[in-house]
Amino acid sequence: MLPGLRDDDIPDKIRAVRGLFGFAALAGVLVALLLLPAAFTAGVSTRDAAGWFEDVPDGVDTSGVPERSTILAADGSSIATFYYQNRIDVRMDQIAPVARQAVLAIEDSRFYQHGALDSKGTLRALISNLGHGEVTQGGSGITQQYVKNLLLTQATTATQRKGATELSAGRKMRELRYAVALEKRYSKDEILRRYLNIAYFGDGAYGIEAAARHYFSKTAAKLTLPEAALLAGVVRYPYAYDPVNHPDVARQRRDVVLARMAALGWIPQATADAAAKQPVQLHVHQARNGCVSSGAPFFCDYVQREILTNSAFGKTKADREKLLKQGGLTIRTTLNWKVQKAAQRAVDRHVPPKNSAHKAAAEALVEPGTGAIRGMAVDRDLGPDNKRGKTWINFAADADHGSSIGMQSGSTFKVFTLAAALELDMPFGAMMNAPTSFTPTGYRNCDGKRVGDPNASLRNSADGEGGKQFSLVTGTWHSVNTFFLGLEKEVGLCETVQMAEKLGMRQANGKPLEEYPSFTLGFNPVSPLRLASAYATFAARGRYCRPVAIASVTDTNGKPMKVPTAGCKQVIDKGVADAVNYVLRGVLTKGTAAGSGIGRPAAGKTGTVDNFSAAWFAGYTPDLASAVWVGDPRGGYRYPMDDLCMNGECYGEVFGATIPAPIWQDTMSEALDGTSETDFHGPPSHYFSMGDGEVDPSKKDKKDKKDKKGDKKKGGGDTPPTTPPTLAPSPGP
Repeated sequence: MLPGLRDDDIPDKIRAVRGLFGFAALAGVLVALLLLPAAFTAGVSTRDAAGWFEDVPDGVDTSGVPERSTILAADGSSIATFYYQNRIDVRMDQIAPVARQAVLAIEDSRFYQHGALDSKGTLRALISNLGHGEVTQGGSGITQQYVKNLLLTQATTATQRKGATELSAGRKMRELRYAVALEKRYSKDEILRRYLNIAYFGDGAYGIEAAARHYFSKTAAKLTLPEAALLAGVVRYPYAYDPVNHPDVARQRRDVVLARMAALGWIPQATADAAAKQPVQLHVHQARNGCVSSGAPFFCDYVQREILTNSAFGKTKADREKLLKQGGLTIRTTLNWKVQKAAQRAVDRHVPPKNSAHKAAAEALVEPGTGAIRGMAVDRDLGPDNKRGKTWINFAADADHGSSIGMQSGSTFKVFTLAAALELDMPFGAMMNAPTSFTPTGYRNCDGKRVGDPNASLRNSADGEGGKQFSLVTGTWHSVNTFFLGLEKEVGLCETVQMAEKLGMRQANGKPLEEYPSFTLGFNPVSPLRLASAYATFAARGRYCRPVAIASVTDTNGKPMKVPTAGCKQVIDKGVADAVNYVLRGVLTKGTAAGSGIGRPAAGKTGTVDNFSAAWFAGYTPDLASAVWVGDPRGGYRYPMDDLCMNGECYGEVFGATIPAPIWQDTMSEALDGTSETDFHGPPSHYFSMGDGEVDPSKKDKKDKKDKKGDKKKGGGDTPPTTPPTLAPSPGP
């Protein structure tokens, strides 16, 4: 029986006894192997037999072992770790000398004096272990133990795992063969370093660095004598001597190591005695694995999916998953913690994770001009969807990065019609009639086919206006559906679609945008991330960048790997983007989102989907762009927000300015607090050829009546710059 084990440790007793007798039997085999190559290779020349031992067999990879990968924020702080085995490979100088001594003392004290097989050590260990009634000293040398661990680590089938652990002469001979070859290939220091990095130290800690961090919350370089002796004692039977689950047995084993170090003369006896009197003091730290416990779970999940789906990280998904969980990667991302925390607080504040109405909110934030994703928040914890307040679906991202099929974008899509009109040099003051209803006919898609429905009658939403004329500016400020349907018909449906595509828009399921007259009203399902990236293009004066989350990746050796780039390029003229910014700034001061400013130059657009099934706000400054969605994951049309009460607060009908805009406002105010203010560029002068377009429609009607009275005397009136179009609504502002 192993001293100190309780009755409930019977499996460990059996393992120890079996190991003791198995060791006795195999010791004789190993000693007999000393007679090789002559006896073992009867009929084979001595030179050939020696070659058989010294050549590393095919299929044995000594290049490395599974290491955990780390995802870092832009500032270098940790977001998450991924691993198959929790291991951190370190150099020899990163391991405390006392830790090396402790392991050598109990496992292979003559490591630096013998070759692959230590006959004296084997016989000595056999006598010692039989005398103590337990395995107190190792029989296999460090090199052989390294080989055993290497084969076990690389085993991918049950047969391979059995072959790496079975108590048999065949396994020992195979290990010895590898050990002889490795002793020829590597220095003793390198073999010891590799062993210390591969050995299992119990409780999920692989390698001495991970073990030091796990048990003592420190690095291996800072291990003290008692700590080093404790870890060295665990290696022989990591399940039986695990100090977390078997503290008393682990302490006894530690003291055996200390006594051995003193017997070898490596430490004074008094030092060993003093260390043995100290209690086992653990400061256990559990290494997190995956995104669930991350401080930015949905951003983390986005990065993980980027690696698992991008061929830049491997030919197959299995290759990419192996790289992530075993490759020891250092993945530096674009995440800004200040932005991330601001977004998370804002979505949780306005749409609490376990709110009574079961609504959800998501926000994505992108840096204009770089495509860097600075934040990504969902008002849920990452986890099973059947648990309240949790979801596996990343509502902020596309399907390939979050399983979301997207949400209808509402009037946030009107900006693409606006940009298409401005690209045709339509002035701010250009006026267009916005009827109360609109029949969508006379449109052609990009294939030249007629699209539309002569039987449909599209109208303005509740917070839009109709039955009067609007300028390009006021029609946008008031988000008038029939105005934009007419404008889209004027500039061309295809031109509007192409503008959206130039700015990176596609459906969240990866398919191209569908082309129908109500395109400008936002029926296409998209993600907040894509919408934020499109709006960031205006902030960057027409320079579009694909959204990117990964800044750099290095492998376990520090070698840089190829990563996806933003592919930034100028897609619209700077003047067009400046003109869009000019118009959208007024939305925050005189339009549907009036009062949602953040105390610095900003622009944006509200979006309300049909029947109040969802609401959006997309806005930006020259330094940061964001898109916010609020809706119901169960289905917006089935559970609309037309009479919403949530956690004791009632909103009535929810528009883009009701909840999404305040989320955006809170996020941006906090995220940009303390940063220098950047202003937009003014638009080119030719856009003012018909005035600034800021005349309020109601005031203009009164002015027109006065002008008409005067014009009767003068002989004529002004002709509107465009003929009144036929229009069509659906979503609203």
